[in-house]
Amino acid sequence: MTTDMTADAVRDPDLPGRLLAGERDALIPLLRSRPDADFALPTRACPGWSVRDVLAHCSSALIRVVEGRFEKGVFSPESNDRDIAERADWTNQQVVDELERGMTEAGPVIAGAGGVLDIIGLGEWVHAGDVRDVLGEPGAYAGAGLPDALALLAVTTRERGHLPLHADVDDLDEPLRLGDAAGDRTPARYIGDAATLVRLYSGRPVEGRAYELAGAEAKELNIFG
Repeated sequence: MTTDMTADAVRDPDLPGRLLAGERDALIPLLRSRPDADFALPTRACPGWSVRDVLAHCSSALIRVVEGRFEKGVFSPESNDRDIAERADWTNQQVVDELERGMTEAGPVIAGAGGVLDIIGLGEWVHAGDVRDVLGEPGAYAGAGLPDALALLAVTTRERGHLPLHADVDDLDEPLRLGDAAGDRTPARYIGDAATLVRLYSGRPVEGRAYELAGAEAKELNIFG
């Protein structure tokens, strides 16, 4: 993989939508091919949530973006649980239908929001990885969308003033610079594969994965809190 993603990268407003569209084209056919029993499987990344719960959360979040519904407390744990509960009587395929619509229509809205909603595109892509991980499908936190996801991660961590980190990622020609390069803190160092880096930045389990992290604790990298 050859890419040039630096801490000085300029925001591409179409990047989140492109990431969502690519994930839609890969994930939706996969979900439509799975039996209902798979939707009831528990997830490892989101304790207490099933595959269906993760998908219902994703679809509701994207539809909120599409419809501009951002009431007080939106995207809080309580708000997320209510969104999932509102879809309790839906069939699994109705949830997938809504997810497909959200992944199709949210991109232009995110693009026009000036960057404040960009992280939603990244979060949806990570949740797709959560589902793949449970279903035993390849490409969890990787796959064709990985270059766009890493580019979005670089811009997001820079704009949020996240701790600086230089990542020597397998298959990248140049180190990936993440976080606030203008701060006084010496950049942390990461050596390992890209999927594990995504796991660290999204607070996903990394047990049994080979990587090196110096100058920061794993919990400091989590951008989703």
